[in-house]
Amino acid sequence: MKSLIIICEGPTEQEFVKDLLMPHFLNFDIQVFYPLIKKSGGGIVKWDTLKIQIHSHLREGKSYVTTLIDYYGIPDRFNYPNWIESKAISNKLERLSFLEEAMSAEIDESLRYRFFPYYQLHEFEGLLFNNIKSFENTFQSKDFLDKNELERILSEFENPELIKDNPKSAPSKRLEKLINGYNKVVYGPMLAENIGIERIRAKAPRFNDWIKKLESI
Repeated sequence: MKSLIIICEGPTEQEFVKDLLMPHFLNFDIQVFYPLIKKSGGGIVKWDTLKIQIHSHLREGKSYVTTLIDYYGIPDRFNYPNWIESKAISNKLERLSFLEEAMSAEIDESLRYRFFPYYQLHEFEGLLFNNIKSFENTFQSKDFLDKNELERILSEFENPELIKDNPKSAPSKRLEKLINGYNKVVYGPMLAENIGIERIRAKAPRFNDWIKKLESI
């Protein structure tokens, strides 16, 4: 059985990996481990710190390693590879591919073939804006603070990965305004499980491409 380490930015991502991705990859004879980013207490760290952890995992054995981190919110001062240069690329999906290639290039050449860098364009919660039925199966009617607005967002963004990325309209902030008592760690993975990985993949092409790469190991 192959071994895959998914370095998670926070506990929400960890729960998502445990509940949805780990069972999926077992079908491909891949055992998944999902450590948090070290030295952060939950959250992103400087590239030099993350790079040490990536190399550590790669050198521990024969595990493949990937990242599940949000592009949105990483400050310039954290010095991720080619970060400033990437801002000249207006298409954000192309920008992320450029950044992932730059990240890979900084990994020891002898280990690089087992590393699959991945940035989630906005927040993990963006993937949850998939279909209204999944929300209805997760929450009670009284929990919806503005169901019409939720349905409007679902119809506006055919690809939920592209939901706007400013502090007021970030996916998690939208969910907090739309669902009473929304807690990302508790309800995010629960909603993802109700959606199911295949429906998430069908609406989120970048996420789908990442999963395909990992399946191929």
